[in-house]
Amino acid sequence: MSADPAAADAASADPASFELLPGAITSPVVLHVPHSSRRIPVPVRAGITLDDAALERELDHITDAHTAELAEQASRAAGVTPWRFVNRLSRLVVDPERFPDEREEMRAVGMGAVYTRTTHGAPLRPADADPAELIERCFRPYAEAMTAAVADRLAVTGRAVVIDVHSYPTARLPYELHGGGPRPPVCLGTDAFHTPAGLVERARKAFEGVGTVGIDSPFSGAYVPLRFHGKDPRVTSLMVEIRRDTYMSEPGGPAGPGLGRLAAALGALVDAVSR
Repeated sequence: MSADPAAADAASADPASFELLPGAITSPVVLHVPHSSRRIPVPVRAGITLDDAALERELDHITDAHTAELAEQASRAAGVTPWRFVNRLSRLVVDPERFPDEREEMRAVGMGAVYTRTTHGAPLRPADADPAELIERCFRPYAEAMTAAVADRLAVTGRAVVIDVHSYPTARLPYELHGGGPRPPVCLGTDAFHTPAGLVERARKAFEGVGTVGIDSPFSGAYVPLRFHGKDPRVTSLMVEIRRDTYMSEPGGPAGPGLGRLAAALGALVDAVSR
């Protein structure tokens, strides 16, 4: 990664780096889509050591392909339109769902808020790359905007429901720290404080037609902005991880007919938690 402030400014100044798409004023739901984009601004690309072909392969593996489209279709299917917060940059720029400091366990495999290693353990950035500029210029504005989106739902509706939309590969990738367990078609990631049992049960019911619905395997946790994390029970959250073979050609191919079925299920979940 280049530590050139001009390069970081170029990445942060892009007004399309993330987007809040308004829903119904009465909806408490924010569909969060953090990992769907493959876009890497030119100045950030200059700090990545992979050649173009290797970078495309890495993007195939690391991108939650078509999840922005999934959230869009689900929003159209829902009776009460949810709000959507969509990352328009690749997670290879910054990963907005990581802790930006030593609390992040994925730093052990070079995948903290700013990745230094690939999904297969190869170098992604130079060993002496300083993440500070990208954290300041990209990570923090994203976190602040997502915090504001959740705060707005709290102010208007008295609660906020974050549904975190992800996908994951059928076969375990080397970077996965806890990938040895079951890999069901749908994995629900939970947080002990912010994921009530009723939210899990509504999700199970919504996705039961897709296939087996598992809990916290191979991925666990649910995204909550740090201002509210562990503090405000009015903010509830659930991570929805879709196994990629249910809706697309892996690792980075086109979506198939399964996407529509998943969108209908996600839309049903949105309606179930909007009431």
